[in-house]
Amino acid sequence: MSSAPKTDWNTDAILERREAHYAASQLSFMPYETPLIFKRGQGQYLWDEKDNKYTDLLGMNVCISVGHAHPLVTEAVCKQAADLAHCTTMFCHPTPAHLAEELVATMPKGHDWVVHFTNSGAEAIDLALLLARAATGNIDFLALRSGYHGATFGAQSLTGIAGFRHNVPLMEGIHHVAEPNQYRGVFGEGAVPYLEEIDRTITGATSGNLAGMIIEPVQGYGGIVEMPGGYISGAAERVRAQGGLLVIDEVQSGFARTGENFWAFESHGVVPDIMVCAKGIGNGYPLAAVVAKRDIADAMKGKFLFHTYGANPVCCAAGRAVLQALREEKLQANAEKVGSALLKVLSGLQQKYEIIGDVRGRGLMLAIELVKDRQSKTPATEETARVFEASRKHGLILSKSGPHRSVLRMVPPLCLSMEDVDPIAQAMEASFAEAGV
Repeated sequence: MSSAPKTDWNTDAILERREAHYAASQLSFMPYETPLIFKRGQGQYLWDEKDNKYTDLLGMNVCISVGHAHPLVTEAVCKQAADLAHCTTMFCHPTPAHLAEELVATMPKGHDWVVHFTNSGAEAIDLALLLARAATGNIDFLALRSGYHGATFGAQSLTGIAGFRHNVPLMEGIHHVAEPNQYRGVFGEGAVPYLEEIDRTITGATSGNLAGMIIEPVQGYGGIVEMPGGYISGAAERVRAQGGLLVIDEVQSGFARTGENFWAFESHGVVPDIMVCAKGIGNGYPLAAVVAKRDIADAMKGKFLFHTYGANPVCCAAGRAVLQALREEKLQANAEKVGSALLKVLSGLQQKYEIIGDVRGRGLMLAIELVKDRQSKTPATEETARVFEASRKHGLILSKSGPHRSVLRMVPPLCLSMEDVDPIAQAMEASFAEAGV
């Protein structure tokens, strides 16, 4: 037998190969001044190619939900891969059907839910948009400024952050309304002014006939901006009155991340017509899903639509193991407990550092926003970058997010423990001190 291809772990060689063979679009999403190379992970921890250890507060872009190299997930994946690596959706396999059944069981009772698996969250967003337009027969669609839904053509059309919108004609019929940001929103605090903005937008920018509106219960990349009480229900009422559907994006906030509920929308007293989930569903394996009410999904009955690896049995086996781990290890309760402790740490930092304008979030979906001064709330983009770079030196992996990249976002694996809180606090303190802010 021939030997397996060798992997060169030399730091310079890795970077040289990337520069030589990656397209510019693949190279551009690099947050650190010096690229960071990871070799292995376990639970909430990562090690680079030189065996330096880090606490992963990013969850590999919110994809690692139950922990790196989780034994249940690894076992399920290896077992399925040994039997059958792929089964196209032209044929049937029990594992995706089991996962669909188990996903439906997490949704609000009293509704007939069905599932369509895709390869990624962005693909699922595209499908949700297509499905809403097909089901309603309408075109106009509302989305929020600072919302992030992906970088494919349809998903970036819905995204309200300039850095993810390419300089080409994007999809028509998308109308962005002001996000109800309770810290720096254009209309101040409360939900009512932002609901009135929806009314104005419907009257002034659409035909009056809506396909739907997409909302993240907690905006992820937008800077951990939680929707205030009454906003999602009020938006749903207005959109449905115009013939549209409520589409909830749980790609980042779902799968117990916010602690209080399994799905973040549950705390808002609403039931979506369509829900999109991804990232944490596969714990690093490429998988996403659109969950919709059956009568809505039936609008596409007879239309040929598939995603090549969307119901891949290996990825779906990972998804089933994720749900098992969340349940058996009580990770939803852990997210609430550890997240509350970490929020106190961040609030303590805010008392010490004037540059921290806001601390927010719930469960293990947290953020601190840096401002040049607390009165003007001018984004402290350069200072955020300095703290971000310093945190790497002190063993933390964070996310530099928000429309102005002035937010340090924390979305770690849900297995982060109380024993991690003090070391994180010390590392954060050292990072701010080193950054000189």
